[in-house]
Amino acid sequence: MRLADSIPANTKRAYTRQWNAFTAWCTSNGHRVPLPATAQTFVDYVTHLADAGYAPATIEQAMGAIRSCHTNAGYESQPHGRAALQVLRQYRRERAENGQRHQKEAPPVTIPVLQAMVDACDQNTVIGVRDRLILVVGLALMGRRSELVNLNRADVVQTGEGLDITIRTSKTDKNSIGEVISVPSGSHPLTDPVDAWLAWTSILDDAGEHGGRLLRRLYVHDSIGRSLGGDAINEIVRGCAIRAGVPRAEEYTAHSLRAGGATVAYAARVPVSVIAKHGRWSPTSPVLLRYIRAVDRWRDNAMRNVGL
Repeated sequence: MRLADSIPANTKRAYTRQWNAFTAWCTSNGHRVPLPATAQTFVDYVTHLADAGYAPATIEQAMGAIRSCHTNAGYESQPHGRAALQVLRQYRRERAENGQRHQKEAPPVTIPVLQAMVDACDQNTVIGVRDRLILVVGLALMGRRSELVNLNRADVVQTGEGLDITIRTSKTDKNSIGEVISVPSGSHPLTDPVDAWLAWTSILDDAGEHGGRLLRRLYVHDSIGRSLGGDAINEIVRGCAIRAGVPRAEEYTAHSLRAGGATVAYAARVPVSVIAKHGRWSPTSPVLLRYIRAVDRWRDNAMRNVGL
């Protein structure tokens, strides 16, 4: 039971979906039982996904799911992936030559965008106060949506300089040791993490909700419900972006807050190692490095100030 529970819920759902798709394809195409899968079955399936036009990231996830299922079933060897990787590499090249983007990424929430989104939250309503907290703390914490929805009230403590937020477990904290992330007070009243937290916890206190999850669902007449799910955070962020009228609003997700925190910190010349620790990334994370390169393309542009 604990072994099954050790896999993050989102990963478990995605891998189950991918494995079911693989077994259905095997049945439909005359391949023998998929465990253990042969190298030929593996490469044929990857070729099928590429021919069907799936995104490379989706194909990589399918490959990971197949390997994982072999490991969990007790097979010491997994389908040999060299040929499958060659198929995927060629598929990426074809997509690039055809002008297709390698990976669709949620736009980062910059400070002007954050201010516009918070302005779109009506602070005279309970839902507006809650959504402001999600936006402000999500960016300042560089939080994953799983980390945000799992925050308890007791995990956030006000200090003289801001908030100490305990992340009890996360994607990169495999042993669930936990870590305290310090979030400083803000300079702008509307986007101050401390003020946003105080406003929301005051509402929870008035409702008699002194413990449990920090972020809650809201029902009719502003009654406080159970904790939010990860999908709800996506919907809230996207909804705020749409109401604020920011460009590409439909593409915003919870990850926009995490990406935005890293982006604005690096633009403010915060060292990469500090950003990685604050956001719970590996210092060599390719995702983090993509955010940094996006800033560097303009900050260290070879054509800046050349007199064009």
